[in-house]
Amino acid sequence: MGEKATPRHSRAELTSWDHRHLWHPFTQMRQWLVEEPLVIARGEGCYLVDLEGRRYLDGVSSLWCNVHGHNRPELNTAVVRQLEEIAHSTLLGLTNMPAVVLAKKLIEIAPPGLTRVFYSDSGATAVEVGLKMAFQYWQLKGKPGKTKFASLVEAYHGDTLGAVSVGYSELFHRFYRPLLFECFRLPPPHLYRFHQGLSDKDAMAKAVVEAQNVLSRHRDDIAALVIEPLVQGAAGIWTQPLGYVRALREIAEENDILFIGDEVATGFGRTGRMFACEHDLISPDILCLAKGLSGGYLPLAATLTTEEIFSAFLAEYDEFKTFFHGHTYTGNPLACAAALANLELFETERVLERLEPKIVFLRERLGADLAPLAHVADVRQWGFMVGIELMRDPERRIPYHPTDEIGIRVTQEARARGVIIRPLGNVIVLVPPLSISRDELDLLIEATRASIQAVTERA
Repeated sequence: MGEKATPRHSRAELTSWDHRHLWHPFTQMRQWLVEEPLVIARGEGCYLVDLEGRRYLDGVSSLWCNVHGHNRPELNTAVVRQLEEIAHSTLLGLTNMPAVVLAKKLIEIAPPGLTRVFYSDSGATAVEVGLKMAFQYWQLKGKPGKTKFASLVEAYHGDTLGAVSVGYSELFHRFYRPLLFECFRLPPPHLYRFHQGLSDKDAMAKAVVEAQNVLSRHRDDIAALVIEPLVQGAAGIWTQPLGYVRALREIAEENDILFIGDEVATGFGRTGRMFACEHDLISPDILCLAKGLSGGYLPLAATLTTEEIFSAFLAEYDEFKTFFHGHTYTGNPLACAAALANLELFETERVLERLEPKIVFLRERLGADLAPLAHVADVRQWGFMVGIELMRDPERRIPYHPTDEIGIRVTQEARARGVIIRPLGNVIVLVPPLSISRDELDLLIEATRASIQAVTERA
């Protein structure tokens, strides 16, 4: 561990300026403005360190993006070396070495059939790019009626307007409804199982039949089906059984509907494979990536697609079939250099191979220590993505009221125990870095268990 850095500004100054000038995302600012903020000064491995040197286990990978831990020498070195060459140059009319090499590398590790990489800046923009590609593709192929999209109930695909349209959440997005385009919603099997008490088998069968009915009935209207494979993250870490993604892929293909896999959250090892699609042995027509792409270092996203889709945009200049979309920092060399170092660590440290025993260990601890708690209604896990649903009465499915602020209180309790986690309503989310050790997993589980128990016993 290095020496503690001397802060350039006092806690009092930073708190005052934060409260006076900053607007935090997904945060009720009235509540924030009366609280003392936790100011993070640096990172060390799987820990965040505040101004006073207190250490907190990063139990959510800094919003699900950190992969190999904070302050990794290999990633630091890659960024510094690139910075000594050039920080940024446009990809409009030019190219750069890190962007080119990374594109080649992504195609090598992506599901088969994907051949082209379009860079952007965030998960939402990766999805937005995919939606626009799919929409324009059908216009160029002479099927102008295919202008609609389908997605899953309670999906979340980001906060730009196209992404909101396909990932509508009543809680997050109700104020923007007049701005959004129409989307067909497919109920995934977990909703039936959890809310209607069906068996996994019956829930799966019912969901597949409903998807078949909707997609076949509207095959001439739908340009693409977009889903988060295996795990609907912001919905509350709702997981899908094996076979569901494959079934949707096959139904979409049968009905001439493009399949968009949003692996912004599930990509880069989160589910135990490099990409969640691999579990069901399918390849999407369009694959959206972000978060873990740069190892959690710099904003970078990518939308991968097939040669078939790419070739539809090829034409003479005066035909104006170009994909007229781009971002200032598209293919940023610094971010691409970090991503290349991130992918190299996956290989040199055999990350996925070493992850599997930790996934099993995590599953066992969740079952033994958290599932039996009196107010835990459901524990959902795919790999290193975990959702722990809390309810006032799990047996009768009676939830806590929002005014109880159970999720918030549990995360505050965990912070006092040296662990950073976040709630999604009354669902406690654990998404640790892939590099977390078994001892650190012990700390994460024990702090979460003790925090849930302490808060729910007082509620």
